[in-house]
Amino acid sequence: MTQRKPPIGYTFPLSPDGRASIVPPPPWHYSGDFLIAEYRTDPDAVIALLPPELEPADDPGAVAAIFADWQSCSADFHELTDPIQAQYKEFFIVVGAKYQGQPVSRCVYIWVDKDFAMFRGYIQGFPKKLGSIHMTRTFAVGKAAPKIEAGARFGATCTAGSREIARSVVTLRELSKTGPTVNDPPMFNSRHFPAYNGLSPDVFELVKSGGFDREATPIWEGDATLEFGANTTEDLHAIQPLEMMRGYKFGFGYTVHGGEVILQHDKDAAQEASR
Repeated sequence: MTQRKPPIGYTFPLSPDGRASIVPPPPWHYSGDFLIAEYRTDPDAVIALLPPELEPADDPGAVAAIFADWQSCSADFHELTDPIQAQYKEFFIVVGAKYQGQPVSRCVYIWVDKDFAMFRGYIQGFPKKLGSIHMTRTFAVGKAAPKIEAGARFGATCTAGSREIARSVVTLRELSKTGPTVNDPPMFNSRHFPAYNGLSPDVFELVKSGGFDREATPIWEGDATLEFGANTTEDLHAIQPLEMMRGYKFGFGYTVHGGEVILQHDKDAAQEASR
């Protein structure tokens, strides 16, 4: 009998050649379209979502609701000829904060429509759930797609668990001089994996998301509307829009090859998060 080799892979399921993994090893390349609605809400409700290690932002009630249509691939680009492995959409909510006095951002809720994107998000510290996301598309020709120009309107929706999560419309007005601001600082998320036995999580880290080779198209801005569903399992009513700011549309691409562990959450926070 030949010596048997253990199955391998970057993530489960492990297999003899490693191809069965839900997520291949980094680097991960991303190209996507963004539709963003920035708004202000109750500052105390945003602060309640921050871990103890993060301080409130200078504008603590500012929030970005972001719809994204992504194509992603790993180092050998094999996903690009099998698009079901590459394409996905997501909707996420980003708030501002500070770490040691410096501005940061944080993803507090996020929904995604593919399993590989959800698991890859857990590796990076994004608290992803499965959902269904739709966005108005753009095409080079025809009347069924808006052009990137003043007056063009773009809509997006997210549902999850047969519930409406969010609905947004952005009407373009002009090229932006500043671009979106809430999600601009480095993103500090939490990697949280529960222990199989016991109360304290096996992993509970504050991490800084990595990224390089960043590219963006010209950014358009305009008016934005945003509505949250009334019957979600998250308390989105607490962070509902009280004042709309601006909407944005643009294309964005970058590459991720790991991030930086900033610190381990303190034990009291770990115990509390496990309850």
